[in-house]
Amino acid sequence: MGKLRGVFTVMATPFNPEGDIDEQGFRANIDWYIQEGVHGVICLGSTGEFTSLSLKEQKRVIDLTVEQVNGRVPVIAGTAANSTRQAIEMTRYAKDAGANAAIIVTPFYGMPTQEDLYEHYKAISESVDIPIMLYNNPWYSGVDLLASTVEKLSEFKNIQYIKESTGDVKRIHEIMHGCGNNIDVWCGCDDLIYESVLLGCSGWVAPIANFMPRESVELFNLLDSGQLDKAREAFFKMLPLLSYLEEGQLISKVKAAMNQIGLAGGYPRKPLLPLNEQEKTALNNMLAGFGLV
Repeated sequence: MGKLRGVFTVMATPFNPEGDIDEQGFRANIDWYIQEGVHGVICLGSTGEFTSLSLKEQKRVIDLTVEQVNGRVPVIAGTAANSTRQAIEMTRYAKDAGANAAIIVTPFYGMPTQEDLYEHYKAISESVDIPIMLYNNPWYSGVDLLASTVEKLSEFKNIQYIKESTGDVKRIHEIMHGCGNNIDVWCGCDDLIYESVLLGCSGWVAPIANFMPRESVELFNLLDSGQLDKAREAFFKMLPLLSYLEEGQLISKVKAAMNQIGLAGGYPRKPLLPLNEQEKTALNNMLAGFGLV
């Protein structure tokens, strides 16, 4: 398989009212994403609530994803952990299960230094021969993987991608300038997809593609093919919803939207709470503007 690119749904993990994984609903969601044209799927990302799942559950989600996709599109598995040893274990598991790549957010507790982060990713890269997508999301993790560290890590052959979620387009400049063709930068902020693709980002890790996959793919393809007038129109139409997702409660909002259009969004796992009725009504009104409900 060649280089990964395009719109990848960073999938929500649906839970039933008892808090268990809704495996049947998860499988149905995957089929729908692929039917709607996404270029790939990601399990166990931030939207997938990986930090709230046990190791056994994480491995089960990887197995479910690979089985249900069945080679139709690429699968990127989230394999992050705060300990390097556990991250290696999960990354090796993802490779053996048949995932096409691993996405690994920075360790998120203990205030690791840039040297710590470098050694963490170096150890994973040297231990498991699988394409790796670095994931920098300081808003969630409290840890910022600097462009200078990414440049050093880009020397490892299997560290091929980075999901950049700082929300600072200057960081995209810095990474592309420092790494050249060694690292493909992917957009990790839904409301910056327009600028990101114009700057050269080759992929979009898209929470919104949990409930608007076709529209997300259409927008990306317009940008990628240089149809900027049509892309601008599509982007500004989607922007209120893109911005809404970035304002907070991302997981609860994504799951509520999925539920409202008939998918298996389910419930977030505590301590996260579902949207209240007022919040659901506001979301429903936004979805109605796209003819989704």
